[in-house]
Amino acid sequence: MLAVFVVGYGAAPLSVANGNFQSAPGFNLALVVAFTAFMVVGAVIVAHRPGNAVGWIFSAIGLLSSTGVLALEYAEYAYLTRPGSLPGAVLAAWYSWWWLPVLALILVFTLLLFPTGRLLSARWRPVAVVAAVGVAATVVLGALQPTLTLQNEDYTVRNPIGVAGVPHPENGAVGAVLLGLLFVCTAAAVVSVVLRFRRSRGVERQQLKWFTYAAALMVVANLVTGYLLPAGEVNDVLFGLTIAFVPIAAGSAILRYRLYDIDRLINRTLVYAALSALLGAAYAGAVLVLGQAFGGVGGDPPSWAVAGATLAVAALFQPARRRTQAVVDRRFDRRKYDAAKTVEAFSARLRDEVDLDTLSAELLAVVDQTMQPTRVSLWLRPPAPG
Repeated sequence: MLAVFVVGYGAAPLSVANGNFQSAPGFNLALVVAFTAFMVVGAVIVAHRPGNAVGWIFSAIGLLSSTGVLALEYAEYAYLTRPGSLPGAVLAAWYSWWWLPVLALILVFTLLLFPTGRLLSARWRPVAVVAAVGVAATVVLGALQPTLTLQNEDYTVRNPIGVAGVPHPENGAVGAVLLGLLFVCTAAAVVSVVLRFRRSRGVERQQLKWFTYAAALMVVANLVTGYLLPAGEVNDVLFGLTIAFVPIAAGSAILRYRLYDIDRLINRTLVYAALSALLGAAYAGAVLVLGQAFGGVGGDPPSWAVAGATLAVAALFQPARRRTQAVVDRRFDRRKYDAAKTVEAFSARLRDEVDLDTLSAELLAVVDQTMQPTRVSLWLRPPAPG
C-alpha cells in the first residue's frame, strides 16, 4: 500500500513538473477533482472542528497543490510564450518545491493525526519531527538552487537568491536521503494507523473504517487502472475520483456524517465486487467456449452465442448475489451472520413453544445475543379481567 500511495500522489506533481500537464487532459481533470476535494473538505472541517489538525492539513494540501500547478503553468507561459512581458515570472518558477510538502502532509501527517487531530501517543512525536525537518530541508534546498528548471526541462532560469553548490533535493545522495526519510516516516505512520485501529472502540473505530476503506479503494483503483485496463482518459478520471474519495471519507468520519453506514458500504462493496468478477468470468468463459465450438478456432462467436451467454448471466444474477451475500456475511460480517441464524432458530422454536416463561427467557436470550445491549428486560401486559 505504501508504494501505491507514493505512485498515486507522487506521480502527479512529478509529471506536471516534467511538462505533461497540458498533454493529458484526463489526468489534469483527475488532479483538479482530487485536490479540490482536499481544499473543500479541509475548509468544512476547519469551520466545524477548528481544533482538529486534519482540517488544516487538508486545506494546506489543496492550497499548495493549486498554487503550485498554477505557478508552473504561469512560469512556462511567461518565459516560453511571452518572454519578458509578464511580472512575477521568476517567483512562479522559484515556487517549484511545493510537491514534497504535499506528499509529506498526505503520507505522514494525515496518517499520524487522523481522526482526532492528535498523535497516538507522545512516542510518535519523533516521527513527526523527522518528517517536518526533512520537508523543511527539501524546501530550503529547492529555494536556494542556483538555476530553476521549468516544465520544459531544456529551459532554465537563474535564481536571484540561489547559492552556487547547493545540492539538488531530488537528485544525488541528498535526494536519496530525503526520499528515504519520507519512506521511513510514511511506514511509521502506517504502523501508527494500524495500532490506533487495534486500540480503537466505538466512534473512533468507525472513523478509521471510513478512512481505510477509502484508502483501500484508491489502491485497488490504482492497480486496476494501471495494470488491468487500457490507458485512457476514463481511467485517469476514475483514479482521480478515488483519490477525491479519501478526503471526502475522512471529512465524513470527522464530522460523523452517516458514520455507521460504513459497515453496510464495505459489505456491499465486497458483495458486488465478487459478484462482478464471478459473472464476468462466467460470461467470458461461456462466450469463449461457444465461440470455439461454433465459430472455429480464432473466429468470432455467433451472435446467438453472445445473446445466450448474456441471458444466462442475467438469470444467474439473483442466485449468485444471494450466495455471495451469504459467503461475505459469514466470512467478513460474522456478527450479522450469527444474529440471523439465532433469529431464524428462535422463529422455528416459536411455532411450537407454549410455555410463557420459557418463551420469555428465550426471547431475552435472543435479544442479548443479537443486539448485545447493556441491559435488557421484558414487561408483559397482564390479561384483562374476566
